Amino acid sequence: MLETVKTTAPVLILLGPPGAGKGTQARKLEEGFGLVQLSTGDLLRAAVAAGTDAGKAAKAVMEAGDLVSDEIVINILRDRLADADCQQGVILDGFPRTTVQAEALDALLAESGQKINAAVSLEVDDAAMVTRISGRYTCGGCGEGYHDSYKQPAQDGICDNCGGSDMKRRADDNAETVASRLTAYHAQTAPLIAYYDCKGALQSIDAMGEIDGIAQKLGGIVKAAIS
Repeated sequence: MLETVKTTAPVLILLGPPGAGKGTQARKLEEGFGLVQLSTGDLLRAAVAAGTDAGKAAKAVMEAGDLVSDEIVINILRDRLADADCQQGVILDGFPRTTVQAEALDALLAESGQKINAAVSLEVDDAAMVTRISGRYTCGGCGEGYHDSYKQPAQDGICDNCGGSDMKRRADDNAETVASRLTAYHAQTAPLIAYYDCKGALQSIDAMGEIDGIAQKLGGIVKAAIS
């Protein structure tokens, strides 16, 4: 019988509504600590493209127009965590979304002697988030980001980066939709916050501050997890 390989690679979960900066902070953690960001959507697409057993199962479900089961997602995550680049640690984005998924994730990590080192909740002010998200737009040519209040191009309607004039806004980046998404997020995430708080794994960070200041606080959490 083969012995289960044990690892102490840290596992972090970033919790936060759309626009809280999870993607930006995850990239900084990747660069600073060699962690790998694992997004549920990316994992599913990669598994389907690779034609793994779990990927084939996911493809069949998605082609039928159904939601991929927690079991399939866990199997895809199990395969991905076994890859060499994940041995330095991972950041989970988009999973778990429910306490049932959180329990399944705990069981998966226990197979290799791992655990959730920290579930970090990026705390935001809802009213400020509505302004932050609904005011953003991008250059259609190069993707450079702008904002009505915080970052406007030097010349109105002209991209500073490429000189293009094709500015775009996401259809769902309007105040009403953003407010609705925030309400849904808080309702769905509240049980997860309680779950990880009870386990002593919950950490909270004010995500309304400067990006570098938030990154510094997250870095401290990662250093504590590694030590």
